[in-house]
Amino acid sequence: MRILAVDSSAVSASCGIYDDKTVKSEFYMNIGLTHSQTLLPMVDAAIKYSSIDLDSVDYFAVSYGPGSFTGIRIGVAAVKGMAFAKNKKCIGISTLEAIAYNFCGYMDNVIICSSMDARRQQVYNALFELNSGKVNRITEDRAISIENLKNELAQYNKKIILAGDGAVLCYESCKDLYNVVLSPANLRYQRSYGVALAAYEKLINDENIAIDSDKLVPVYLRPSQAERELKLKKDK
Repeated sequence: MRILAVDSSAVSASCGIYDDKTVKSEFYMNIGLTHSQTLLPMVDAAIKYSSIDLDSVDYFAVSYGPGSFTGIRIGVAAVKGMAFAKNKKCIGISTLEAIAYNFCGYMDNVIICSSMDARRQQVYNALFELNSGKVNRITEDRAISIENLKNELAQYNKKIILAGDGAVLCYESCKDLYNVVLSPANLRYQRSYGVALAAYEKLINDENIAIDSDKLVPVYLRPSQAERELKLKKDK
């Protein structure tokens, strides 16, 4: 099963080609350039250096949110375009779930607290249990205050790994909790590998999880700033 996976949900961006769980090629950037500059050139490079063409890709996977509104739209649009052109199916993966999949094979019997900075002392967050190489969801994706997240984490006795681009922010608040640790930097951030692995696990359990490109849409957990400002003007 060959998957082309993309992540552009935050400041970093990555893409890769994966055969089942084997990485054929993968590119990652975290240098502050816009994804419109970096994503498609990385896709071209991933295809070139894995010596394949898009026709041989079985599925296109993308982290479709939560995260940066612009970044998510760029990634989803890129995958929709490639999948439509090749008449292939897409899989949308929660960015927070993809982060948890980064840890498969590295840690076990832990809770992964995936978090992304949502500003205003909030994070996009979800909790996952990693056990025997399997990722099991504990909570739904949500926008939650860091204070409330800390209170929730304090209820667990199991080791908790803080991951995602909001991990350091959460750690500053939660570091007094005895069972909470900051993840290693090489596993912390969202990347296409986690997207591909999550997509693979979902596909082997249910091939119907894949959808046509026109049905793939971004998933936002709260309105954009422009939408919030427009609502305020209308409410006045």
